[in-house]
Amino acid sequence: MSVTLAFIVMQDLIPILVFGGFVFGLFAVLSMLSQRNSRAAQRLDRFSRPASLAEIEDPKVQKKDRFQGIMETAKAFSAPLMPQSELEQSQLKLKLANAGFRSDSAVSVYLGLRFATFLAFGVISTLVFVPKHGLTLSALQPIVIYTGIGFYLPAVVLWWIKSKRQQEIFLTLPDALDLLVVCVESGLGLDAALRKVCDEMKEHAKIICEEFSLANFQLQMGRPRREVLHDLGVRTGVDDVRSLAAILIQADRFGSSIAQALRVQSDSMRTRRKQLAEEKAAKTAVQLIFPLVLFIFPGIFVVLVGPAAISIMETMMKK
Repeated sequence: MSVTLAFIVMQDLIPILVFGGFVFGLFAVLSMLSQRNSRAAQRLDRFSRPASLAEIEDPKVQKKDRFQGIMETAKAFSAPLMPQSELEQSQLKLKLANAGFRSDSAVSVYLGLRFATFLAFGVISTLVFVPKHGLTLSALQPIVIYTGIGFYLPAVVLWWIKSKRQQEIFLTLPDALDLLVVCVESGLGLDAALRKVCDEMKEHAKIICEEFSLANFQLQMGRPRREVLHDLGVRTGVDDVRSLAAILIQADRFGSSIAQALRVQSDSMRTRRKQLAEEKAAKTAVQLIFPLVLFIFPGIFVVLVGPAAISIMETMMKK
């Protein structure tokens, strides 16, 4: 009997031991990588620039950036999840850019945060369910579920931020385009028109003004207009901005009037939005069927049929 109990306990301990060994080994590997990268960075930093007076007097004094430790930790945590192919890395960078995160360290921070939430949810769920249910299968199932939730939670949050940002761009783009048409038709160039739109709409259309400001800054730095407009369409991830960028590129390539191209784009965008509104209005009747059947019809049925059913029951009971 004691041998059987010992075998059952060991069988329940195996998944926990495997999980603990995996976490410990992964933490050891990440610690080694972090130490190696930090030492290499220190050597390169020491050889690439002359030491300051404080460092000459005291070699222990090192000048570090404010968030250098956080960035190194994020890079160490993101190493296991970092995509290996350039295509996957570019797709992840594009998703982060569509959500508004355009820095070079955005990928490392995102993957490090994803791995940190994975470990945090796993450790917290283990501390909650193992003392309550013991080392059994009933405790392992919720641990796996909550650990998976922690792994996919940053991806869901990133998708939500991206959707909200694209929706705000979609809603504020018609006003910005109308003002851009007025500015260009009044004689301003594209650069000055973008600057004017940013100055006039920076209070209620912050995101689209931020994108226009970045595009205008790139134009002032000497980048070709074709590349700047293409990056604007890709960076936002909104179809209307992509079509606007494509029309401006074609107008700039063939030498046609930018004001006329913007006017045509404004009219086509207005027609497209009208069609989308009509489509949503046509879908309303079908979408109302489910709340009517589930919530409204039962109440109406009770109100209309209830008194008649009560009177019929009373008549049958008298007989």
